[in-house]
Amino acid sequence: MDTLDQLPCPVLVTDHAGYIQAANRSLASLVGRSAQQLSQGALEDLLPLPSRIFLQTHVWALLRNQGIVSEMNLKIHDAHKASVPVMVNCQRGVFAGADCYYWVFFVALERHKIETELLGERQRAEEIARELAESARFVQTITDAMPSLVAYWDKNLRCHFANKPYLEWFSIQSEDVIGSTMLELLGQANWKLNEAHVRGALAGERQQFERALTKADGSTGYTLTHYIPDHNHLGEVAGFFVLVNDMTYIKTTESELKLAASVFSNTVNGIMVTDADGMILSVNPAFTAITGYSPDEVVGRPSQLLRSHHHDDAFYKAIDHALTQQGHWAGELWNRHKNGEAFLEWQSITTIPGSADTATRYVSVFNDITERWRKDERIRHLALHDPLTDLANRQLLTDRLSQLITQTAREPRQLALMFLDLDGFKHVNDTLGHDVGDELLVQVAQKLLALVRQNDTVARLGGDEFIILLDNPLNQDDVAHVASRIVATIRAPVVLQGQTVQIGASIGIAMHPYGGATPAALIQSADTAMYAAKRDGKNAYRFFAPEAA
Repeated sequence: MDTLDQLPCPVLVTDHAGYIQAANRSLASLVGRSAQQLSQGALEDLLPLPSRIFLQTHVWALLRNQGIVSEMNLKIHDAHKASVPVMVNCQRGVFAGADCYYWVFFVALERHKIETELLGERQRAEEIARELAESARFVQTITDAMPSLVAYWDKNLRCHFANKPYLEWFSIQSEDVIGSTMLELLGQANWKLNEAHVRGALAGERQQFERALTKADGSTGYTLTHYIPDHNHLGEVAGFFVLVNDMTYIKTTESELKLAASVFSNTVNGIMVTDADGMILSVNPAFTAITGYSPDEVVGRPSQLLRSHHHDDAFYKAIDHALTQQGHWAGELWNRHKNGEAFLEWQSITTIPGSADTATRYVSVFNDITERWRKDERIRHLALHDPLTDLANRQLLTDRLSQLITQTAREPRQLALMFLDLDGFKHVNDTLGHDVGDELLVQVAQKLLALVRQNDTVARLGGDEFIILLDNPLNQDDVAHVASRIVATIRAPVVLQGQTVQIGASIGIAMHPYGGATPAALIQSADTAMYAAKRDGKNAYRFFAPEAA
């Protein structure tokens, strides 16, 4: 019955003859009778005559043939004997060890609420889809504005992305290259020239090489090509990015150099050119927009003025080593705005070798990815934490519990797991509203964190259920002392939105390894002990006893 009472909609259980075996509070409230008055009564006694006839002629026939009825419209007498339209779902099941039928009634208000929530979810999904489409358009716009050729090929060597310069180089349309193979695009001769580099990229090795290629119009283009492996979250190579720098610009006329200067000035990426000693020679407008420094403030000064304190000397030495050995480095780098605020950028640094007439130059291209990083960090955090209380969620709890269980095999230590269920929370939620209920859950989470040590873990499984994982307590008495303090603290009255609220806590405790050798077994044992505490009067704790399970 406790489980049925937790359901927000009216529910009852009947035997195969239609006699009521159980009903939850919501159903009893709807029809104006107590659960005891409903027990062993006939379901059809709750229905007006037309619905009784429909029940006998249609509903029972469907149930006996199929074992389930979905979204059947009936009427039911409410507490005032008025006929209330309801939608009924019914399914065959087992109750108290006997075959039965579970009847779930949705009244108009509940259905409207559910439909409203579904509509909200659809609207949120559409909003997310629009944001993703805008993000994709933004990326396409940025790459189309770049002078470099950019494409992405998966591990099966099929093209997933190509920017405008890439399409123009091969004189093809986007629909002709997306989904095509590299062999189809390059042709047999060029594929043979590039095959070794492709295999290297798919093996996880960054590739860089120069190539003279014949364009679609018959002219010759000179390229510096990078194949950059793309690793998924498992560390496997999912494909590789192709970044082709058209070196033809350097070998062409002055008008083409002016075009390159125009691209330098108008690209949305920040660009900084330095000499071999790291002194800044020039920057573009996007550099100023991102960093806040005007050209007059940085030209002639060392590029180190942008450095933040996020990286050590070894990090910058690794960059210098990559530039010396490979002529290129790309990665995430924390730099500093003019106002002192640190920001994360994706930066690519390329060495422009010197000659008899020119000195070595370094070209840094970067963009600010701080907001994207913050969103990614938030997503990673939410994947392991409860969004309401910010406590660890089930996945993070299981991971930590698994690590500690493994650790106990290497060194003597104890583990205690407490399963806590709030007593009276549903009444607060139902009478004062979900906002107050949520605020109460947040306060409970803060109290639990204050009662345990830093190396202990407090998690929320959902609803009003919490787990407290004690790492290496002194003994069982120490665990009992913590549990007593928790019960007393939770039981203390609190004021929420001007209302005095008092709840309780029932705690079940399982000690490792007696309560289980795996995370699932320990949680189940603690859950069993918690229900024992509830049966004994609530506002108490009980240790799991294997012989009593």
